[in-house]
Amino acid sequence: MKKIIIIIAAVALIGTLIAVNLLKKEKGISVETAKVERGKVVQKVSGSGQIRPEVQVKISANVSGKIIKLYADEGDRVSKGQLLVELDPEQYIASVERAESNLLSRRANEKKLKSELIRARDLHKKGLLSQADFEAAEAAYEAAVSETRQAMASLKEAKDQLAKTRLAADIDGIVTELNKEEGEMALGAQFQEDVIMVVSDLSRMEAAIEIDENDVVNTSIGDTAEIEIDAFPDTLFRGIVSKIANSATIKGLGTQEQVTNFEVTVRLLDYNPLFRPGMSTTVDIITETHNDVLKVPIQAVTARERSKLERKTGIEEHADSREADGTEDEKKDKKDEMVEVVFCVEDNHAVAKPVKLGISDDTHYEILSGLEEDDTIITGPFSVVSRTLKNDDLIEIKEEDGGEKNVN
Repeated sequence: MKKIIIIIAAVALIGTLIAVNLLKKEKGISVETAKVERGKVVQKVSGSGQIRPEVQVKISANVSGKIIKLYADEGDRVSKGQLLVELDPEQYIASVERAESNLLSRRANEKKLKSELIRARDLHKKGLLSQADFEAAEAAYEAAVSETRQAMASLKEAKDQLAKTRLAADIDGIVTELNKEEGEMALGAQFQEDVIMVVSDLSRMEAAIEIDENDVVNTSIGDTAEIEIDAFPDTLFRGIVSKIANSATIKGLGTQEQVTNFEVTVRLLDYNPLFRPGMSTTVDIITETHNDVLKVPIQAVTARERSKLERKTGIEEHADSREADGTEDEKKDKKDEMVEVVFCVEDNHAVAKPVKLGISDDTHYEILSGLEEDDTIITGPFSVVSRTLKNDDLIEIKEEDGGEKNVN
């Protein structure tokens, strides 16, 4: 009897374990979800750099000389035509006087030879002067006229150099840079600047930023921009792209860290009297805006090999007919091809659906095809979506309070 009871108990225990295992529900992968929604997607290109005046003029000497007077200091506001710098004029005054004296001498000689030519012409007409002597008189006079003109040009040049010892402002603006002091030498040269000061029009500022070569192709002149200047936290300024460089700026040429950027100039539409050249800035250029489009969070989009997606996802629709026309290598390439997908929730399972993407912003992708509004999609965790989640995996959705729920 005791033996029979033990057997019955064992059978009951085994039956209980079998029943528990049968009733035990398979646990799915814990995921986070969201709904496909409609909204605005704004594509931006970002770059950093500095702000600078749209117009600035470098004041430099064209003639050499000691600076005897500076009429403006850094930060001073100046007007167009206002005297800013005066160089020692003594040697240039002497050059003018020397040129004037030379011109007087040449004119006197010209006058003398002109009289001799008139007398030679009369004598030639009367036959009292040979043709050769008459032509010699003409030549002497013409040479004197030429020398007079050269003397006049020398005087003009000397006066021009004297005038260049006084440097005036070419624009209305503010002195933003002062490189010389009174008593220093200004090394004037025609083809090399020796900048004494810089005058800038701070009422018109621009941001000079560097854009990556992959982003600059999406940028166009006239694109609007949002400008942040480090010196003005929590303030957004408006701008517009005014210039895009045709030549690249390459850093780390020939190394693994090589970077190719293009300078893009953005004109600031807002004015602030506290703007200063060289302030650091970050600019977001709005390259495209799409309104009322389907969009999903960026983290919901991932990629999977075509061969790992089942036919029911639609990714391999008509695949047999397409692959039949290709070579074996082409078929293999198509199977190994990476496809952009979004995982949707259907009957407690993850279903990978191929999507065609449009533009993107910092948080969302535009969906051109593959999803419908209000579809439930899987958005996280990132490691699950990007690597481990497979088509038709069983899932459980995380509740906001940390619990989990099934979707029926």
